[in-house]
Amino acid sequence: MLDSYIRAVTFLSRVTGLIAALMIGAAVLVICDLVVERYVLNLNTIWQIDMVTYLIVAATFIGSGYVLLTRGHVNVDLVPLHVSPRTRYWLAVSTGSLALGFVLILFVLTTMYWHESWVQDWHSDTVWRAPLWAPYFAMPIGLGILLLQYIADLLSVITHRTPPFGMAAKEDAEDVARAHAREALGETP
Repeated sequence: MLDSYIRAVTFLSRVTGLIAALMIGAAVLVICDLVVERYVLNLNTIWQIDMVTYLIVAATFIGSGYVLLTRGHVNVDLVPLHVSPRTRYWLAVSTGSLALGFVLILFVLTTMYWHESWVQDWHSDTVWRAPLWAPYFAMPIGLGILLLQYIADLLSVITHRTPPFGMAAKEDAEDVARAHAREALGETP
C-alpha cells in the first residue's frame, strides 16, 4: 500500500512538473504577444503583464512537488556527507519532518487566503480586473502536492526504501566528489 502511495505521488509530481513547464512556455508566448501588440501594432496591452505574473507564480507553486521529487531544491549536503549513516538517517528524518510542518502551515494559510479571495470576490487592481481566486488557487494546489511529496519522501527514508539525502550508507564526501568528477568527465563507474 505504501508503494502504491509513493508511485501515485511520484506520478502526480511528474504531471504537475509538466504542467508547470507548460505554464512557463505559455508565459513566454504571452510576452511575445505583448511585444508584438505594443511595439509592432502600437496597441495598448491590458492583460499580458498580469497573465505572465500569474503564470510564473503558478508554475513555481505547482512545479514544487516535481522539484522536490528530483531533488532540485537548493540544499547543502555538507553536514550529511561528514556524519555517520545513523546520524545521517536521523538528520534526514528531522529535517524532512520540519520541512513537512512548514509546508503544512503554508498550505493551511494559503488555502485560507484563497478562500477569502473567492468568498469576497477579489479582483486585480488593473484595467483587466482579473478575478484573483483563479491565480491564488495555484498556491494551495502546489503546496498540497508538495506536502504529499514530502510525506512520500519521508516515508521512503523511514522505511529504508531510499537512503537519506540520496546517499548510500557508506558514501562520504570523497566518494561523492569522485562520482561528480567521473560524471563531469563523462566516465561511467
